[in-house]
Amino acid sequence: MIDREAYSHREKMMKLREELLSVEESRMSGTTGYSLDELDRYLNDIIDES
Repeated sequence: MIDREAYSHREKMMKLREELLSVEESRMSGTTGYSLDELDRYLNDIIDES
């Protein structure tokens, strides 16, 4: 039997794994992503326009 902390950690790791698999599937299908620098520039441009 695992304690609550171990169970919670295991659940978080499983959720992260699912998210990473989803991102990898999207990448392999040709979906374009953005780097952190690109996102930062984009958000700064939006803030500057307002």
